[in-house]
Amino acid sequence: MSTVIYGIPNCDTIKKAKKWLTERDIEFTFHDYRKDGVDSEFLQRAEAHLGWEVMLNKRGTTYRQLDEAEKATIDREKALALLELHPAMIKRPIMVHNNQFHIGFKPAQYEEIFC
Repeated sequence: MSTVIYGIPNCDTIKKAKKWLTERDIEFTFHDYRKDGVDSEFLQRAEAHLGWEVMLNKRGTTYRQLDEAEKATIDREKALALLELHPAMIKRPIMVHNNQFHIGFKPAQYEEIFC
């Protein structure tokens, strides 16, 4: 069984997910976008499972700083390019558990996955 959490370490949601896993003695690896990077291959695989619309964090500062014209014309290709360029725009966490992709963190969601 393999579990990888993808995100940035100072994100509160990442901290909650890591704490939930640790408290239940569930082994996982943390992939830090800022330290370890994010590449187009990972983004393409994640997008195939989750969809780019779900992966794009529209609530974050980085997205909100885009100009309105750029926001209005975002499609799959532009979104993936932006996510690779600005990993902070990726909704967090993305978790890959046994080759299944999951996004976000809610205790009930993780209970369903792991219990």
